[in-house]
Amino acid sequence: MFNLLSILFKYVFIIIIYLFIFSIIRLIYLDIKSINPVSADDSAYLKLINRMDSLPYKIKEHYSIHGQLTLGRANDNNIYIKDPFVSKRHMKVTEDEGKYYLEDLNSANGTFLNEERIFDVVKLDSGDIIKVGNVEFLFVNRG
Repeated sequence: MFNLLSILFKYVFIIIIYLFIFSIIRLIYLDIKSINPVSADDSAYLKLINRMDSLPYKIKEHYSIHGQLTLGRANDNNIYIKDPFVSKRHMKVTEDEGKYYLEDLNSANGTFLNEERIFDVVKLDSGDIIKVGNVEFLFVNRG
């Protein structure tokens, strides 16, 4: 009786280990599947620095900049964020002759570039960090 019980526990334990390994492989697959690569024709984009799962609202991992990109709480913005610290029309990034500029649109809590609040139009360089409310973006210019 004891041998039969030990064999049964051994097989149950092996099945539990296989289920655990399968669930880990499934999670890795779903994580890789959710990654959206930036297309090669995007010369400039904003990449989210925050962990997406740490934010209480839905947001994409990167946003391409074509001409002009606006960010705010209003639905008509290119980047729509439901953050209470973000104004309805908070900031915009504009392209002019291959250069990119950041402008705060008189927001209540301000727009920060590399941890400094901006008040005028500021030229962006690749690697700059833009903070709006609780969200941080990395500006990437491959052009």
